[in-house]
Amino acid sequence: MDIILQIVILIFSVVIHEVSHGYAAYFLGDPTAKYAGRLSFNPLKHLDPWGSVIIPLLLIVSNAGIIFGWAKPVPYNPYNLRNQKYGSAIVGAAGPLSNLALALIAGVLMRTFLVLGIQDGFFLQILATVILINILLFVFNLLPIPPLDGSKVLFAVLPVSEHTKMVLDQYGFVILLAFIFLFSTVLQAIIFFVLQYFTQFVIGISLMDFVNF
Repeated sequence: MDIILQIVILIFSVVIHEVSHGYAAYFLGDPTAKYAGRLSFNPLKHLDPWGSVIIPLLLIVSNAGIIFGWAKPVPYNPYNLRNQKYGSAIVGAAGPLSNLALALIAGVLMRTFLVLGIQDGFFLQILATVILINILLFVFNLLPIPPLDGSKVLFAVLPVSEHTKMVLDQYGFVILLAFIFLFSTVLQAIIFFVLQYFTQFVIGISLMDFVNF
């Protein structure tokens, strides 16, 4: 049941993530996602079999200590954005920020229920899982490695040449896999630090009392 709950929440979270990219681009003047039918919360329009189900499931059952996933990227045309300098960074940041917002909503709800003395174990487990998965997605997607969203933010604020961007985009996935393999301990430490700070500030207790990963 825990595995099913985690997969369902992960799918819900990555769909929100991708739709947020689409809406950010739409509000900045690019209707590409709308015309592609991707401004929808229907999971079937966004799911990637490997990124949304198979990889997360393997990470969970193998007790890898980290869970992440992805949906099919929402298409957008950066040349349609009204803000050419920072438009791509805003679109890129919209995804991770949506995950942070989901974690904040779940955290506030969890703290409210605990303050009111409501001890529904299953509901608290759902909220804790929402927080944990969305903080993981928030941190992971902000890594400045293509194709992750952090690279879009990085490219917007640093003077990176078009040639360098093209090379990084071409080999980004290989670099990302190498980073995960070589620096998984560092990545876990960063995620744990952010999660610990978040839970202390928003909830005041450890999530591990409510969820098992």
